[in-house]
Amino acid sequence: MEVIEASPNRVDPPCSEVSRGCGACQWQHIDLEAQREYKRELIAAALGLSNGPEEARLRPTVVLAPTGFRTTVHAAVTNTRAGFRRYRSHRVVPVDGCLVAHPLLVELITHGTYGDASEVLLRCGARTGERLAMPTPRAAKIDVPDDVRVDHIHELAAGREWRISARSFFQTRPDGIDALAAAVITAAAEIEPAGRALDLYSGVGVFAGVLAEVGWSVTAVESDHNAVDDARTNLRQFDALTVRADVTTWKPPLSDLVVADPSRAGLDKRGVEVVTRSGARRVILISCDATSLRRDAALLQRSGYTLSYATPVDLFPHTFHVEVVGVYDRSD
Repeated sequence: MEVIEASPNRVDPPCSEVSRGCGACQWQHIDLEAQREYKRELIAAALGLSNGPEEARLRPTVVLAPTGFRTTVHAAVTNTRAGFRRYRSHRVVPVDGCLVAHPLLVELITHGTYGDASEVLLRCGARTGERLAMPTPRAAKIDVPDDVRVDHIHELAAGREWRISARSFFQTRPDGIDALAAAVITAAAEIEPAGRALDLYSGVGVFAGVLAEVGWSVTAVESDHNAVDDARTNLRQFDALTVRADVTTWKPPLSDLVVADPSRAGLDKRGVEVVTRSGARRVILISCDATSLRRDAALLQRSGYTLSYATPVDLFPHTFHVEVVGVYDRSD
């Protein structure tokens, strides 16, 4: 409510929309270097790596551009204009710009009109130039440039082109996909020769694709039908099977490697049980929430997996969200 004594890490928010009430970037008042250090502290505490030699298992943070990176934006609509909500509020704040949105989307945020829609999903391919706008409800009449699609776009990331439907999950920046895919490939290469791998919560099939490209036989498991359709398109040339199923009730085949990229809720007990039943020698867990990371790391440890190392990737500058690639190996 009031700053009594400012931290040396406090800065003026670089985006003018913060002073107007936008709450989308909760940490803009913190210096970027301090943001990254605070996130490392959250991750280290969650993984029990805060003291002594254990800290060496937390590798250097992968740093990405802090502005103009976001290629997916969920905007609220008020009086036909797109905007963002106040922090911890449902009130919508129309904006005249956005520090973190990709320039292809800033135009849609500031100049598009969205009729009687309550929300609009905006998405672009930073490296293809494609973009889409999908209002809620779908029947709402919108006014956007003629190039804007409503169904899907394509993006170039991790060395390949990916089809991404409007409702499919895809990381919000292609350089983030590059970094995560590189971490997965590096960790997978450490247990060669390539064998059978599982890509759990596979989305549009990115990790299945990059693993299959280097010789792994991959089964990708995803529950969302839009993402499954995209994955089948994206993986059709690879040794990869796409299965539409709820991971927590799916019976896995015996495998050598598991890559899991669950939602913020994490794997939880049932997800870890599926991982364990696969018999995988190595598990690569991509976590985006410190609380679920703490729980999942403990569950994996109790199931016979030991953390070998973890790599933070700063996908979401100016927010408290963390992203970490944890590599766990069977300890028996």
